[in-house]
Amino acid sequence: DLKQVNPLAAVSVKLVAEAGVGTIAAGVVKGLADVVHIAGMDGGTGASPLSSIKNAGMPWEIGLAETQQTLRINELRGRVRLRVDGGIKSGRDVVIAALLGADEYSFGTAALLAEGCIMVRTCHLDTCPVGIATQRPELRAKFAGTPEMLEAYLTHVAEEIRHILAGLGLRNLDDAIGRTDLLSQRITGDARADRMDLSPLLSDDGSEPRHFVRSIPLQRPSSELGDRICLDALKAVLAGADVRASYPIENADRSVGARLGGALARECGTSAPAGSASFTFSGAAGQSFGAFLTDGIEFILLGEANDYVGKGMGGGRIILRPPANDAGDPHLLGNTVLYGATGGELFCAGKAGERFAVRNSGASAVVEGVGEHAAEYMTGGTLVVLGPVGHNLGAGMTGGEVFVYDDGIGLPAMVNPELVDAHRLSGEHQLL
Repeated sequence: DLKQVNPLAAVSVKLVAEAGVGTIAAGVVKGLADVVHIAGMDGGTGASPLSSIKNAGMPWEIGLAETQQTLRINELRGRVRLRVDGGIKSGRDVVIAALLGADEYSFGTAALLAEGCIMVRTCHLDTCPVGIATQRPELRAKFAGTPEMLEAYLTHVAEEIRHILAGLGLRNLDDAIGRTDLLSQRITGDARADRMDLSPLLSDDGSEPRHFVRSIPLQRPSSELGDRICLDALKAVLAGADVRASYPIENADRSVGARLGGALARECGTSAPAGSASFTFSGAAGQSFGAFLTDGIEFILLGEANDYVGKGMGGGRIILRPPANDAGDPHLLGNTVLYGATGGELFCAGKAGERFAVRNSGASAVVEGVGEHAAEYMTGGTLVVLGPVGHNLGAGMTGGEVFVYDDGIGLPAMVNPELVDAHRLSGEHQLL
């Protein structure tokens, strides 16, 4: 979905350094990630509990070494960038990360300290005394950091890297990536410390290359139907024309609409385009039908759709109707419909699966029935359910409205009462 809505974006997957992280990283790369990010136990946000910062996780060196070795053994290393973080502070840290296989290096806590962070660890409370992690104007006024502070710190880091590389006989940092032969275990003189064998971290097994070379075409998947729609409509809609077209659709057609929605958002921002487009589809839509749709676009589906319909949509309209040969009581939508939607409308002449409108924050929808966990974590928007609902309705819901047609008195038992109230609009039970 992400690569459809923005074909130029690189998808990064962050993994915690732990035993077995290499196997997970290999699966992530096979899932077409562009960057694998290994996070170590050091560093971390100031919002984390101190006990977690001190005791949870493993050193980034262990996670990075395992990931590098696993990717090389499985001949996946050349197509993905390997990034690392977790308390990286100095040029020495960067060079060691490169020798263990990292292509990229992230600075978090150290960069904040360079701008004036004093580690009060109240990032999540909006009370940062130096004005970094806060939205309060009186505290933000205290921020004294400048770009030059960060520039000076990173310049010193870069200078240290140059000196270390020169001592190793390397011309640039890229030449250091994966060169574990330039690392050796230091003898400390402490009998207990020296009993630890670090040779597994320095294993040089696996095929070349040792670093990122280039992406492969498979990492830029495309939806043939989605690309066709974008090609047929984008220029016309931007020019102010009204486009009408019909297409057959199959279960293999995934993320249809995401490419068009992303292109319109890139050109128009939050404004509606000058024109409009209405597309009618016949068949069974694949996953993420109408994902990231924007204003001015209407999708009409005569058939059923898979999971994640309207995912992340910010505008537009999606209409689903049963096919002409439907036997009745249609179930037209899969699970997790309108996930993270911020706007737009959805009308379904049938029932939906579980977790309908999870994390919805602005879309409006009418549906004839939903499964369990509907309106979960919903923060805005309006839902109208004209039929049965499953258990746990409104769990974690903090905003928006849900209207349910209930011809009996069973609805309150389906509602999660932790954060929401259920009221009758009419009938003999005015208040439940």
